[in-house]
Amino acid sequence: MFFTRQKTRMIPASDALPGRVEAIPTAERHFVNGNPLKGPYPAGLETAVFALGCYWGAERAFWQVPGVWVTAVGNAGGFTPNPSYEEVCSGLTGHAESVLVVFDPAKVSYQELLKRFFEAHDPTQGMRQGNDVGTQYRSAIYWTSPAQRDAAEAAKAAYEAALKEKGLGPVTTEIAEAGPFYFAEAHHQQYLAKNPGGYCGLGGTGVSCPIGTGVAA
Repeated sequence: MFFTRQKTRMIPASDALPGRVEAIPTAERHFVNGNPLKGPYPAGLETAVFALGCYWGAERAFWQVPGVWVTAVGNAGGFTPNPSYEEVCSGLTGHAESVLVVFDPAKVSYQELLKRFFEAHDPTQGMRQGNDVGTQYRSAIYWTSPAQRDAAEAAKAAYEAALKEKGLGPVTTEIAEAGPFYFAEAHHQQYLAKNPGGYCGLGGTGVSCPIGTGVAA
């Protein structure tokens, strides 16, 4: 129990692992669509960063969305530069397992991505997602523009109200400005496309997020 409590407590920056200057080696191209993970991205595309538990299943939830150009898994919202997977799992980097989503706003809106984000997991669980326990599994939205920030805050409030009607608790999703996104190791990229029977811990609440369509379950 003590170990679990420690894993669910966010560390201060002063206690974070030192990390490294060099980036962790990763894949060059998306395993499913062949697009370059780190770009260059076509003009007119936007980026978004979401954290919703184990990033294997989280990434798949987004690469399947029409209008998404490329996705990648990595780590965001923490302190340690260029952390390894093992370092992130220790809880001593401050990072959340995250998904970088590069999308065409002419084909899919940021609001639609927010709807997919909230409905794909349970954003009321704090520093965990299902059986995955630790600060690295927290729910978070890291915005890349003031417009994204405003949309994320509005969506969080709307979904919290919808969840409350169903007797669920408050939304614990962190909303913060995006900092560095550290790409995870190559074998983690598009993991469930490479391993169709692999672990996916994602599970939603079954409550529709009332943004975009204006309809709640």
